[in-house]
Amino acid sequence: MKKGYQITFFSHEDDRHRGRPVAEFLLGLCRELGLRGATARLDAEGYGRSGRWHSAHFFELADRPVEVTVAADEAQAEALFARLRAEKLALFYIKSPVEFGVVGEDD
Repeated sequence: MKKGYQITFFSHEDDRHRGRPVAEFLLGLCRELGLRGATARLDAEGYGRSGRWHSAHFFELADRPVEVTVAADEAQAEALFARLRAEKLALFYIKSPVEFGVVGEDD
């Protein structure tokens, strides 16, 4: 068992960074930094910092909210946030202390 953080980033399906969807960029960055897993999830509706409503209406399918969640130890979390600052990527996030590990055999 490890102690660290569950970090969830929030963006929208049509948000881009360096020409790629933000969620795809985050997943790739987490993999590059050696984090053992990250998950992206499309949500049905929500609103962000601006108060603007985002949802999966028929004509606005690319406007759905996206969450990317990862578990990271202290060093990984610091490396991740340092890299995001260097990339100048502005994202809302939630960072909560957690314990995490693997049950059973670790492949």
